[in-house]
Amino acid sequence: MKFLIADDHPLMRRGIRDLLREAFPDLDVGEAATGQEVEQLVRTGLWDLVLLDVSMPGNDGLETLVRVKRALPAVPVFVLSMHAEEQFAVRALKAGAAGYLTKDRAPEELVTAVKRVLAGGRYVTQSLAERLITEISGGAEAAPHERLSQQEYRVMCLIAAGNTVSEIAELMHLSVKTVSTYRVRILEKLRLRTSAELTYYCVKHGLVA
Repeated sequence: MKFLIADDHPLMRRGIRDLLREAFPDLDVGEAATGQEVEQLVRTGLWDLVLLDVSMPGNDGLETLVRVKRALPAVPVFVLSMHAEEQFAVRALKAGAAGYLTKDRAPEELVTAVKRVLAGGRYVTQSLAERLITEISGGAEAAPHERLSQQEYRVMCLIAAGNTVSEIAELMHLSVKTVSTYRVRILEKLRLRTSAELTYYCVKHGLVA
């Protein structure tokens, strides 16, 4: 059995690797620290599972997820993230993830989740399952930020985290003009006027700490 663990923190990769090797003694593990490394490695090996952090340097994590699923549609991708479910979980599942778990959950839960995914199932927490059911049943209107494109969503979170347009352009490998255009679109779609209002909106909806 062969897993690819993608996380930019070496200690986190080691902890996940050691935990999973206790549950799967014959496990072979590959490691990646950036989105680019993930994309390179998925082309060179036969993987049974990819464990992916959505906040690594390089490519946007959800974009990496989409590319991995495009290259290896039969291989499950499990997202293990520091971000609260409200931030990325639904988007990750819609992009093809087999499950989503935050890094503050118990180690035993990760093992349970991995086993379920390897058996062909999906894994989400009870709170996320309830949210998904509400969405599917039409019981709640989608929040304005859920209508943003993935790039717009990432720019929104970076603005709310206090980054300048120039800093965001460097982080996302985009021009300052492109990021500025995204900012204008985001404010229009959310019916906001300033970056301060955007930050308040994100904090209110639990999108940033």
